[in-house]
Amino acid sequence: MSTEQPNPTYGLVLAGGESRRMGRDKALLAREGRSQLEYMVELLATVTDRVFVSARRSQRDDAERNRFPQIVDRYDGIGPVAGILSALEEHPGVNWLVVACDLPNVDAATLEYLLQNHSEANQFTAFRSSYDGLPEPLCAIYPAGSDAAIRSFVDGGFVCPRKILIRSDTALLEQPNPHALDNVNTPEDLEDSVLEAAS
Repeated sequence: MSTEQPNPTYGLVLAGGESRRMGRDKALLAREGRSQLEYMVELLATVTDRVFVSARRSQRDDAERNRFPQIVDRYDGIGPVAGILSALEEHPGVNWLVVACDLPNVDAATLEYLLQNHSEANQFTAFRSSYDGLPEPLCAIYPAGSDAAIRSFVDGGFVCPRKILIRSDTALLEQPNPHALDNVNTPEDLEDSVLEAAS
């Protein structure tokens, strides 16, 4: 009698953004002598089986991103959903814990809580925003096989991951740390965070 093995969980650090509002590459922002990207990769490695960095084609040879296993976007011009779809397609049979690289306050306890409360009964699992109650799509679990549903949204003109989760059967969790998912988008945000511009 065989027992069905659960899908492995891989981590994906979304680092393919253009950082227009920040004016510099957010993945390269520094914390305690290392890049924010390195910090996020190491954090995800403590809670998942493998970790990949999501990057645009033009970033694949970037020195910092190139230090880590990459999944290069297979789609152009659709934002972070390109990285999510590309990961689901490149490694079918894998659940993905997807996290944006610009979350300086995210911690292992937050990620472990998300993994422990991943709902097999729902299509996706995400945290509820501390600010507006809507899904937080860039710290969420996108399970194996969900690429078909995501692709149908994209084909229908929905490329915003938040709108996809709103329109899907998404299990929403309360954040154990209400500031864990505060992101850094602008130089003003940077001044109030633990991050600093790379020297």
